Amino acid sequence: MPNHFARHLRKHQTDAERKLWRELRNLKHSSFHFRRQAPIGPYVADFICYAPKLVIELDGGQHNEAEGTASDTKRTQWLETQGYRVLRFWNNDVMFNVDGVHTAIRAALGLDCPPPETLARFDLPARGR
Repeated sequence: MPNHFARHLRKHQTDAERKLWRELRNLKHSSFHFRRQAPIGPYVADFICYAPKLVIELDGGQHNEAEGTASDTKRTQWLETQGYRVLRFWNNDVMFNVDGVHTAIRAALGLDCPPPETLARFDLPARGR
């Protein structure tokens, strides 16, 4: 079932997913290969890079509600027990500060400083820096 659902999600990407996918595809030149809407256990990750075990999740407004937050916490905890590190970004971050999102992802991959553990969802670098 997750494979069928993942295929559906790949065909019906949000604008934020489409925009971030363009950014992630450019990281191939750094030898990091991302997959989009990839099944992993009982979940489908928005984006995953298997080698460094990095999952990137994009969150819309529904993730700010109690049920969405609880579901995200459960999902993140499960992924972490499998050895994955999870980065979460708001859709608005991708749409209006893609440079900051890109910088945070590169840092998490060890491609830039500062260290990834210092970057939180709201600590994105200002646009253009």
